Amino acid sequence: MKLVRSPLTPMAAAVLIALAGPAAWAQQDGSAPPAPAEPPKDAPKAEEAAQRVEVTGIRASRQQSLNVKRQADSVVEVISAEDIGKLPDKNVADAIQRVPGVNISSSSGGEGGFAENDRVSIRGLSPSLTQTLINGHAVGSGDWFVLAQTEAVGRSVSYSLLPSEIVSRIVINKSMTADLPEGGVSGAVDIQTRNPLSFKEPWTVELSAQAVYADLSKKTDPQFNALLNWQNEAGNAGVLLQVFSETRHERRDGQEFLGYSVIEADSAVAQAHPDLAGVIYPSLIGSAYFEQKRVRQGGLFDVEFKPADNLTLDLNGFYSHMAADNYDNNFMAAPQALIDGGIAPTHYQVKNGTLVQATFPTVAYNPADPFTTPGIVDRIYRPGAAAQTYYVDANARWRLSDDLKLSGKAGYTHGIGETPGDLGYESALAGHGMAYQTHGLSKPADVAFPGGDPTDFTQAYPLGAWYSTVKVIDEERYAQADAEWAMDMGAFESLKFGLRWNQHQRTLNFPNNGGCGWADGGCGAVPVWNGEQYPGDFGKGLGGGPGFLSRVWHLRGPAVEDFVLTYAAKTTPYWPGELAVDEAVTAGYGMANFEGEQWRANVGLRLVGTRQTVDFNEPDGPAPVDSEFGPFTHVVETRRYVDALPSANVRFNLSKDLVLRAAASRTMARADYSALAGAITSQDDLTHSGTGGNSKLKPVRSNNYDATLEWYYAPKSLLSVGVFYMDMPSYVSFGTSRHLLLNKTTKQLEWYDITSPVNVSARNQGFELSWQQPLWGGFGMLANYTYADGKEGNGAKLMGSSRDTYNAEAYYENDSFSARVAYTWRSSFLVGLDRSTNEYMDAEANLAASLNYKLNDRFTLTFDALNLNNPVLKYYADNKDQPRAFYTNGRQFYLGLRVSL
Repeated sequence: MKLVRSPLTPMAAAVLIALAGPAAWAQQDGSAPPAPAEPPKDAPKAEEAAQRVEVTGIRASRQQSLNVKRQADSVVEVISAEDIGKLPDKNVADAIQRVPGVNISSSSGGEGGFAENDRVSIRGLSPSLTQTLINGHAVGSGDWFVLAQTEAVGRSVSYSLLPSEIVSRIVINKSMTADLPEGGVSGAVDIQTRNPLSFKEPWTVELSAQAVYADLSKKTDPQFNALLNWQNEAGNAGVLLQVFSETRHERRDGQEFLGYSVIEADSAVAQAHPDLAGVIYPSLIGSAYFEQKRVRQGGLFDVEFKPADNLTLDLNGFYSHMAADNYDNNFMAAPQALIDGGIAPTHYQVKNGTLVQATFPTVAYNPADPFTTPGIVDRIYRPGAAAQTYYVDANARWRLSDDLKLSGKAGYTHGIGETPGDLGYESALAGHGMAYQTHGLSKPADVAFPGGDPTDFTQAYPLGAWYSTVKVIDEERYAQADAEWAMDMGAFESLKFGLRWNQHQRTLNFPNNGGCGWADGGCGAVPVWNGEQYPGDFGKGLGGGPGFLSRVWHLRGPAVEDFVLTYAAKTTPYWPGELAVDEAVTAGYGMANFEGEQWRANVGLRLVGTRQTVDFNEPDGPAPVDSEFGPFTHVVETRRYVDALPSANVRFNLSKDLVLRAAASRTMARADYSALAGAITSQDDLTHSGTGGNSKLKPVRSNNYDATLEWYYAPKSLLSVGVFYMDMPSYVSFGTSRHLLLNKTTKQLEWYDITSPVNVSARNQGFELSWQQPLWGGFGMLANYTYADGKEGNGAKLMGSSRDTYNAEAYYENDSFSARVAYTWRSSFLVGLDRSTNEYMDAEANLAASLNYKLNDRFTLTFDALNLNNPVLKYYADNKDQPRAFYTNGRQFYLGLRVSL
């Protein structure tokens, strides 16, 4: 084992002494120290507040959240259940996007652009570097989208499985303490659910029913939530049950640029036009029409029992399943197919090193060379796509004496992401020409096929079909024990220590991968077309001009399914894509808590030992075995490492209303699962690109420093400023190499650009400003701004890092009516790599609103609206003359009734 020694161990003590010093000096010279900051009279202690769920409005919930934040011993943000309930927050990611330092996105990688946000980032780092906990323990996660299942197999949790209704409180830990499980380089999100004995009444019933209307899909669907809580008269036993069923249709209109390629100097096109040598051009430009039905169903239970005043036992569990059938359609112009086939443009324009306009001559269909084509059409139907998560957790709290408290928990969590059928039909366009003109990010590109009719299915020549299935399993078993021993030794308040064990497994299975092609006679007749086209309003919200390709033929999903299952559903193990990662982790920590007249602090050390086993199939290798996808060697690699993670936090009360905090810690997160597999985990035969892993990767380790100044200048009010700095000597970035691989369509060995992860140095620094205050007449405001400057050692941007983020929220509340409007904006950021090409998301703004009218003490009418500004989500490659995608998802409106009995 290799011990990773941290330079923070002596530094943490120095920070504590320096910040605690003024209090000690004041006592030594005999002068009276400043009065300690007193919380408001109605402020509960942090431990008590964490259990309380009853709130009475927006302003009361603001006060409750501020009380917990103010009394915390580290840098945290807090959101209460009422904060969530009065905004149209349909999952936990939506709920926390409005606090400083937090960003959300709709994907874990380049597959995003959907209406529902799915991932959480803290201070501009990758979602994989954010630790997500539920009641202090890990949660197994799954993804419904096939690219997230196979390419970006990360460690982030899919928040689309976590409805906001399960929440009592969310605590965002921005500085780490020794008792928090490792895994969050940038911080940890702890989602705290309700527990039965926190309710005041013996019986509590809460019901919510809504109808959601999506204006792009023009569908209306039901949403239902119910909670039942019981506790006995003695208040020492209780049972909570909660269920939810939420359906929504999603439609996404888009234009996608599937990668960029370079015109090689020795190519036929460069020989014909030498000025085009080295010019970058779009590989494929597609009119992308996405349809989906999402059904999220599940529930939560909690059984709590106090057999004695000093002992509490609890058993709780959660289950969430999202059925996410989807149909992905793309009608694509194919510049790469023509240029690779030696077809040169007759007219063209180059701007900023990019071929932004090109006109190609008519190309006749050649069965012997069907991939030299002006256009390719993909229809990919995924019935049964789904994601699910569940956990069962047992815990106990036992106060042995006034000085000693013990606690422990053990549990199991399981996540699944699956695509039982990725069913694809592909055809080529020929017998006509192709022309395109891009416009940067100002509007979508113009695309035309002169001499052809893209609305006529019979003008397309069948290329082939494919069938694959994917299943990802993510599971963890865990157990931990903690003790807290109160001391009576001056400033030494207490000592907390504990042990934790967990075993985490992530498995990606490709049990089937089949296909057929017309060139080799493997496919029969074409699918049945009923004359349908894309919807008449397709792309209207994207802002494209008259040259935007919107009217094209369309197949029904079941027609694709029937065809593929008839001709392409053979069974073949897809060895390149399979992987398994097994991690056994043992951790122990000790943390000392200190308290003086005007300060509190903690200093701790967490030791973490990891045994990591990675199982994958390596192309070629020392003992290759032939497969339909080439020769592979089965590899199992095991490594062990130890991390020492010191931390120090101090809270110093400068005055009654002014709080200064400082923190220093060393954090770590293990590399993404797909990054660790040495195999090539994805391969795109159209763009000759793919992704691979690196089993030698080190964990991402970081030395973090935080300082905040908080001014609680009035009730329910806060003005704060914070600064942060993160030094990461082993950040994970990407490099590209060329590999000779078997093209599954042509059955030939061809060169591919494969992107693989590598460790590099990086840093992240910035500051946060936050203000909130109730105003006059029931009105109130909230605003915050975050600046984050994240860069690798070579100056490249960090994935997920937006330089500027701000939120503004206004609310009004009286005894019967409340309203909120919230606006969020973030600047551009690097999403990740897609087809070996950088992908950035342009600046994005979102407007949401919520209205609640209380009919009486039992019934409340609700109206929520999401994406009110109907944003166009824009993505680009290395510069804004290289667009990657334009997406619009429309608006969603929720009308409902909330009942409390």
